[in-house]
Amino acid sequence: MKDLSIVSNQIQYVTNFQDLVSIPFHGEINAMCWNRKLIGDFSEIISKVELNENIIELDEEELRELQLTEQGQLAREILLNDLKILKENGASPLLNIIKCYDRDDVLPFFTTDVYSFHVDRSPIPTSTYLCTYHGDSSEIIPNSQAIQKVLVSEIREELKKIYSAGSKEGFEAFLSEHFFDLHYQAKSDARPFSLGLGHLWKLAVDHPESKVLPCVHRAPIEKNGVHRLMLIC
Repeated sequence: MKDLSIVSNQIQYVTNFQDLVSIPFHGEINAMCWNRKLIGDFSEIISKVELNENIIELDEEELRELQLTEQGQLAREILLNDLKILKENGASPLLNIIKCYDRDDVLPFFTTDVYSFHVDRSPIPTSTYLCTYHGDSSEIIPNSQAIQKVLVSEIREELKKIYSAGSKEGFEAFLSEHFFDLHYQAKSDARPFSLGLGHLWKLAVDHPESKVLPCVHRAPIEKNGVHRLMLIC
């Protein structure tokens, strides 16, 4: 991982799953990490699955049926256990193999895909959990190093040209309905922080009862031919 001082006020590290799910976010802390060093060959699992689409979900039954070497089996057991403990905690984890995400290039001045720094939103209290097992990992930046794109004057003016209803309240609703307000622009001095491989993360989400700022994050641009193996819920 990169220099921890960059986001030391934002991240809390824990040593087990129970602490990860039970310790609440507080103060400036809006990202928690169960720091792990995993064993096994996760790339073997990817190689055994036919990828006909840019993203596929690997379900438990298909995962169990894969014919794997000893190192692949070790990786599989970790994946199955991560799925199990998250489900037991009430989450609905997805295990994805990702070639690439769909890009949003409808507006040349504003993208709303996951490669853009963004926050997650929910109408109920929740958190985002994720872990990258193979490939490039997601990145976060401190909230102080980012600004909502809708607050950047040039971008805001362009969005107003698209919006035609007239009222100020309607414009704010328009921004929310189209998820423009969830996306952020990194400041010139921003230093994105890689979440690394094998670590299980909990990120703060924008919801009505949240006591902390939502965690600003993005998906990495995948290297050509290198697929990601990722769990998210």
